[in-house]
Amino acid sequence: MFFEIKIGPFFEFIVNWLKNNIEPLFNIIKVIHDKLIGGLEFVLLSPPSIVIIILFAFLAYKLAGKGVSIFTFIGLFLIDSMQLWAQAMETLALVLVSAFIALLIGVPLGIKSARSEKANEILRPILDFMQTMPAFVYLIPAVLFFGMGKVPGAIATVIFSMPPAVRLTNLGIRQVPTEVVEAAKAFGSTPKQMLYKVQLPVALPTILAGVNQTIMLALSMVVVAAMIGAGGLGREVYEGITRLNIGQGFEGGIAVVIIAIMLDRVTQALSNEKK
Repeated sequence: MFFEIKIGPFFEFIVNWLKNNIEPLFNIIKVIHDKLIGGLEFVLLSPPSIVIIILFAFLAYKLAGKGVSIFTFIGLFLIDSMQLWAQAMETLALVLVSAFIALLIGVPLGIKSARSEKANEILRPILDFMQTMPAFVYLIPAVLFFGMGKVPGAIATVIFSMPPAVRLTNLGIRQVPTEVVEAAKAFGSTPKQMLYKVQLPVALPTILAGVNQTIMLALSMVVVAAMIGAGGLGREVYEGITRLNIGQGFEGGIAVVIIAIMLDRVTQALSNEKK
């Protein structure tokens, strides 16, 4: 070895500089996430569990059909029977808020990268970095910036789950048939009209596939986020692992699978409907 290169101190310097210079911004982000997650938890946990189960089953029936509705009812009833209802709703709140914020940022970035080659060239390596970086690494700056708890878990989840929203929005808009775009131009569409009345409606099934993947990746962070105090079902699985409690870990894992299948089938049904 002729020389040694350490890039860890460089990233440590960046994180410390951000913490020391823009801490008020991190405090605002923390308050917003805390309010969103706490508010959704209150909505999900205030009514009796059977009311929420029936409501979700009805929504699943309207959006995805009878089979998904029956699965949703039985699955959520099983979660409640395992005394994991509160933890499941905490996880659902964390996942939905994280996915919503990831989409709120990711879809506009996907639109920008589809309409600008320069933006696409800049975003592509960043997205590659975000997708290939081990999920555990995101916990380090999240804890440094936001402390322990649900908020850093949500922030890490947003970063980890955002790339599919950007990539599939970009892909969907780029795959809009040229004939459709040329016809819209011939009728005098402005760039704004082209986007909102032609490209986004045609690309919507692909964008909804990105929504599906974003939610699934957010759910995959549940157990990882539990390591920094995010709670929910991830804590049940994490405690089951650390204590070698097979039953506790298995029950928490089954609950995560039920929620994942429920959300996956509903978002897939929306995508198929739009196609």
